[in-house]
Amino acid sequence: MDDGARRTHGPPGPAPRADASNGNLQQSTHLTVEAATKAAQAALKAAEKENQRVSVAVVDRNGTTLVTLRGDGAGPQSYESAVKKAYTAVSWNAPTSELAKRLTNAPTLKDIPNTLFLAGGAPVTAKGAPVAGIGVAGAPSGDLDEKFARAGVASLGR
Repeated sequence: MDDGARRTHGPPGPAPRADASNGNLQQSTHLTVEAATKAAQAALKAAEKENQRVSVAVVDRNGTTLVTLRGDGAGPQSYESAVKKAYTAVSWNAPTSELAKRLTNAPTLKDIPNTLFLAGGAPVTAKGAPVAGIGVAGAPSGDLDEKFARAGVASLGR
């Protein structure tokens, strides 16, 4: 039975190339797992120095979780909150404390899935572009959470 499909015999031709020269690929910078772990540990250590019980999350440019650390005694809600703060920071390439202020003019931002517009998230940038986000949750204030997240970011410059 002929289905009308054209059939060819012989070896297939060369596979088409996908490279930067023909515009099919783009390059991007990603944080290594080693660097993400270093940043998470630095954020947790900064919190522990101030006797704060927090969770820390580091997500990559795409919002995928690379590392999470739950500090001793951190509350059960802190884990998920840290991940969402990290995701929010990398998504908008801004600290979540700044983003929280935008809710006044755009209250529906809070309806975007997996985001949390509370202080405690900080972006990691390379050449001005976001490559990761660090989120901290569990301290008594978002300002403290964000201070510890910034300590994680700062550790990557050392």
